[in-house]
Amino acid sequence: MCGIVGAVSQRNIVPILVQGLQRLEYRGYDSCGVAVHEASLGQHPTGGLRRARSTARVAELLAQVQQDHLQGATGIAHTRWATHGAPAVSNAHPHASYGPGVAPADTAQAGHVALVHNGIIENYEALRTQLQARGYQFASQTDTEVIAHLIDSLYDGDLFAAVRAATAELRGAYAIAVIHKDEPHRVVGARAGSPLVLGVGEGEHFLASDAMALAGVTDQIVYLEEGDLVDLQLGRYWITDRAGKPLATEQRPVRTVAAHSGAAELGPYRHYMQKEIFEQPRAIADTLDGIEAIVPELFDGADTAAWRVFKEIDRVLILACGTSYYSGCTAKYWLEDIAAIPTQVEVASEYRYRTSVPDARTLVVTISQSGETADTLAALRHAQSLGMRHTLTICNVATSAMVRECELAYVTRAGVEIGVASTKAFTTQLAGLFLLTLALAQSRGRLTPEQEAEHLTAMRHLPVALQAVLALEPQLIGWSEDFAKKENALFLGRGLHYPIALEGALKLKEISYIHAEAYPAGELKHGPLALVTSAMPVVAVAPHDALLEKLKSNLQEVRARGGVLYVLADADTRIESSEGMHVIRMPEHYGQLSPLLHVVPLQLLAYHTACARGTDVDKPRNLAKSVTVE
Repeated sequence: MCGIVGAVSQRNIVPILVQGLQRLEYRGYDSCGVAVHEASLGQHPTGGLRRARSTARVAELLAQVQQDHLQGATGIAHTRWATHGAPAVSNAHPHASYGPGVAPADTAQAGHVALVHNGIIENYEALRTQLQARGYQFASQTDTEVIAHLIDSLYDGDLFAAVRAATAELRGAYAIAVIHKDEPHRVVGARAGSPLVLGVGEGEHFLASDAMALAGVTDQIVYLEEGDLVDLQLGRYWITDRAGKPLATEQRPVRTVAAHSGAAELGPYRHYMQKEIFEQPRAIADTLDGIEAIVPELFDGADTAAWRVFKEIDRVLILACGTSYYSGCTAKYWLEDIAAIPTQVEVASEYRYRTSVPDARTLVVTISQSGETADTLAALRHAQSLGMRHTLTICNVATSAMVRECELAYVTRAGVEIGVASTKAFTTQLAGLFLLTLALAQSRGRLTPEQEAEHLTAMRHLPVALQAVLALEPQLIGWSEDFAKKENALFLGRGLHYPIALEGALKLKEISYIHAEAYPAGELKHGPLALVTSAMPVVAVAPHDALLEKLKSNLQEVRARGGVLYVLADADTRIESSEGMHVIRMPEHYGQLSPLLHVVPLQLLAYHTACARGTDVDKPRNLAKSVTVE
């Protein structure tokens, strides 16, 4: 992984390929590259495949392409997030095959086959051994190079046939785009477990891992499904299933998708993460826009009425990863308290690989910003295979695989999130999950009209309340100056706010590279208290709720050991600043919705600490935005 762009046209498509990579930069990457068929443009009728690769940013790749005068009307491009092999030019995509018995040539020449790939090939070692026995020489440490050599070994004049035969031998996840030196006006793609879309243009066609890569080029998008293969030629395309059976237009319809590139403009902000933190009032307002009452219809799927599903379930299973998992942990408190429905929250990457007890009366809820998270999709499919057919997703992308594969959906309206560390996607997920809680409570007869009105009023006030929290930024900058000098931090919360402490610790470690842990505050004396010294800052989330007095006792445990506290306290908590006790007062207590407010200062603390340490805030090392491999 991470980003794919490909094209067949009659014009020089190198600028389009590079621009597509720039639109996908937000996903995170450690190398990038482009390969074109020079003969496709007509200026080099005897030309073959040429490529350029770099371990720098896409801007440097563009300079390299211009310097080398790389041009072509057919080509592929890629940004890579390492899964096999260290970040190095030799491991960067596109990968090439030069045929058996031929040593890899100058890196500018791309041999017989050039290929880009998202995903992980699980049987690549066995395939590599077989191909080496046939005389193929490998230039990289990647699993991807295996696919290029495999396609070359199967090629007999028809690239589509070779790709189809090759994919039949692959185990794992892949989205690939392939070009061949003997077919200058053809790109072949295939997907299984990793997303791939087809862009339909006037006399030209495109492939991409995300429709956003094609913003401004075409808004006519076909979403390829599991096992699909696609054959792009000048002015036409074909899609088949894994067995090679052609798929009709109604089976893979062309959709108009508004992938606005303007959403990615940085504006007056220093980083996208800062911009997205400050966009949260608007994102919450958009996510809740038009909701006048709590009704099951808010969660209706394309062919399924939510009210029917809600009548058939008596428990909830939440599957998610990373930040989305913490939103699910928060929702568990809401669902069991307000809706009185037993709720289990599972890390998606673990759920699939353990023996569990299925229950057909379970509502399986997936949470994902992109809707393409490989671990969560795999966990969803595993739950379905166990007979749990009632599924619902909270997702930010209406056209994603998650929305298409779930019975029901609530699409949040966070907008494009560029920063790798999620902010506005998290708070809009919480908003969607709170609505789900209320809808389930209503269906179970646990929500009176008075309670519904009270909750709706509180939700409508959230954008204003968030603006007041954002005004605390100068105080959090002060805290960040202390944190920037530290290498470890401890976060504490209780009850509903324990998952918020977890999210705060995750944000700090993601972008500032400070080791951070989060614990339920009551667990301090069961181990973490041994870590507390003046060198270990301790952040506490302290709303004025039923657990406040318990939390105050935990804070005193820290102070008695010489620990330094940083407390986010509601106005009426009677927690005062003193030596070793730094307090920021939240503007108001917000009851059950308090987590949406308390997480924002933790986002700002992480952001400004990272700025003070000089890290790459929007593209933290080793991380990617959309994790489309297991």
